[in-house]
Amino acid sequence: MRGIDAAAVSLPRYRLAGEAVEEAWGRNPHREMVVPRADEDAFTMGIAAAERLFERGIEREAIEHVALASTTPPLDEGLFAPRLGRALGLGRNVETSEHTGSTLAGAEAFSRALDADGPALVVVSDCPAGDPADGWGAGAVALLVADEAAVGVPERAWHADEYPGLRYRERGSEDVASIGVTTYERDAIRECVTGAASQLDSIGSVAHAALHQPDARMPGRIANDLPIDDEAVEHGTVVDRVGDAGAATVFLGLARALGGADADDRTLAGVFGSGGAGAAFVLDGGLDVAGLVDGEIPDGERISYTNALRKRGVLDEEEVAGGGARVSLPTWRGSLDQRYRLRAGRCPDCETVAFPPEGACPHCGSRADYEPYDLPRVGVVRARTVVGQGGAPPEFAAQQRRDGAYGVVVVGFEGIDATLPAQLTDCDPESVAIGDELRAVVRRIYEQEGIGRYGVKFVPTA
Repeated sequence: MRGIDAAAVSLPRYRLAGEAVEEAWGRNPHREMVVPRADEDAFTMGIAAAERLFERGIEREAIEHVALASTTPPLDEGLFAPRLGRALGLGRNVETSEHTGSTLAGAEAFSRALDADGPALVVVSDCPAGDPADGWGAGAVALLVADEAAVGVPERAWHADEYPGLRYRERGSEDVASIGVTTYERDAIRECVTGAASQLDSIGSVAHAALHQPDARMPGRIANDLPIDDEAVEHGTVVDRVGDAGAATVFLGLARALGGADADDRTLAGVFGSGGAGAAFVLDGGLDVAGLVDGEIPDGERISYTNALRKRGVLDEEEVAGGGARVSLPTWRGSLDQRYRLRAGRCPDCETVAFPPEGACPHCGSRADYEPYDLPRVGVVRARTVVGQGGAPPEFAAQQRRDGAYGVVVVGFEGIDATLPAQLTDCDPESVAIGDELRAVVRRIYEQEGIGRYGVKFVPTA
C-alpha cells in the first residue's frame, strides 16, 4: 500500500518558555515555543528535515516528485520547490508541486504525493511571523512517500465550506490575522475536521490522533465529536512544545504519533484549512522518525522574551546604510552548487582539490577542466574569528542585530588541501576552537534585490 516509508523532523535550536510570555503579557499561549534564528526560515528548515531523510540512506536519484507546503514561503510569488530540489541535489527532471496560502497546505502536499507515481518527497515547513506572545512557533517535517511503505494510508477524506475571517494574511503583510471570534473559529475547525474524519470507515479503531492544534485544547474539542479518546489525542499533540507552526504543526504531531506507534496501530491525521476546509487521513503502522529523541520532540536552549523578539525580527526596524557585497543574481546562480553542495573541482592531472573550482590548479598549475568533486559535509576549524557589534558588512548587519556577534571560520577537510571560509550558526561563536569538528547546514545568508540568498554555514558537531 502506498504511504510513508520514512519521516524526519527539524526544529530550530531555541525555545521560549511560556512563563516568560506570561510575565510580559499576563497570558501564556503555550508551555514552550520554538524560536528560529535570523538565518532560519521555511526553506532552510525544510532542507534540514529532508537531509535527515537522506542520511538514512534514501537515494536522492530515486525521488520523482517533490511536494512542498508552507504558509510562509520565502516569496509571495515565485516557486521555491525548484530551489529546494537544487539545494538537496535532486535530479533536474524531478516533478514539483507547491502548496501554500492555508494551513491545509500540508494535507494538500501529502495527498498530491500519494497520487504521484514513484517515490515522492513531501516537505511541510512553516514559520509564522509575529509577536511570540501570540504563540507562533516553527518547524519542518519531511516524508518519503512510496509504494509498499512501512506506514500505509488506506483512507483519506475531505470536507469544504466557507468560513471567512479565520487565520488569514493580507496581501503584502507578514503577520497572520483573525477576526478573533472564538466560538465562530472553534465551530469552523470542528465542523471541517470532523466533517472529513467522519467519512472514514476505520475511525473507530484509531490509537493515535494528530489533529489541528493552534493551541493544546483544540485537539480535544475536535475529538469530542469523534470516537477518539484523550490518550490517542495526547500522542499526536505537540503545539504546547513547539508553538503554532502553521501548516507544519499537525505533521509534527503526526511524526510524534508515528514514532510511538506499533506496526498494527492506526493513526488519524486531521487538518484544518484557513478559511474553511478539512482533510483527514488514516495511517497504519509506525516509524522510527529521524530528529525525534526516543520518539519525542527534542529539548532546546531556552532564551529570554526580549531575545526571542529580536530573533524573530520584531525589534528589527533599523534601516541599513551603505553598500555591501553586490553579487548579481546570474553570478550567484552560477555558484549554487558550491554554496549548497560544496561542489569543488579535482585536477585531472594531479588530483588536487580546489575550491572554488576556478582558474589554474593551485598545485600543478594545470589549466585543464576540473572534475566535479563534492567536499565532505563535515570538516574541522583551521582558523576562526568573531565579528562583533558594528563590525559586520552591511549585508550581514540585520542578522547581527537579531542574533548578535557571529563567528567566521576557515574549514578544512581530512586528506584534502582545499579550505573554505564560512559563517558559524547555532552556537556561541566564542566556544568554537581550532580543531573542532563542524557540520555543514544550509541557511539564509542575506537578502539582495528583494530575494533571499542561501548557502552553507557550519554548526559544531559536539
